[in-house]
Amino acid sequence: MPSNVSGPESASSTPTELPLLGAPVRERADAARNRIRVLNAAETLFAEHGVDAVTMDDVATAAGVGKGTLYRRFGDKAGLAMALLDERERELQQRILTGPPPLGPDAPPTDRLAAFIEAYLELLDRQLDLVLLSETATTGARFRTGTHTLWRRHCHHLLETGGAPDPEIAADVLLAALSAEQVRHWLRDRGLSLEALTKSLAGLTRTWAPV
Repeated sequence: MPSNVSGPESASSTPTELPLLGAPVRERADAARNRIRVLNAAETLFAEHGVDAVTMDDVATAAGVGKGTLYRRFGDKAGLAMALLDERERELQQRILTGPPPLGPDAPPTDRLAAFIEAYLELLDRQLDLVLLSETATTGARFRTGTHTLWRRHCHHLLETGGAPDPEIAADVLLAALSAEQVRHWLRDRGLSLEALTKSLAGLTRTWAPV
């Protein structure tokens, strides 16, 4: 990663204290291709049938890999589910750090924040059950995940540089609104569309940080 990507050189950059998710383990090309096939197959099956209804045999068949390969790499379905979530969160992190604006650097902080809300809600929409599981496994689990620290520091930085009067509290309020449980309530119980929810939350944060 270029050394100048994450430095806070301007209000639109990403702060240097943004914690990095663990680097992926170096792997052979064939192993990497198998991993991508497995994760893509698992993502499709989980979305179509729900995590509980999908078996490891289903994923192996859809991905075109042997069951032994699947179990050796991921252990069990819980390990596979968490690997999928980790992969998608890592992809979002890289888009924040090195991707094009407005999600990536070199855009006004309010535009970057709106882009983050949109991108994170899209991730949640695809992985809602997995994120919910990771956030509610134990009391307070959401606050102990590395990704919560990552997203909070990113949001705090953008809110602060965007002129929010209390960026600490504003970042916490925003991430509470983006918790999987709250988003599930809005989308599934209240019937809000993803587009409407994204527009509402992005519009709200622009009143907090008008710059």
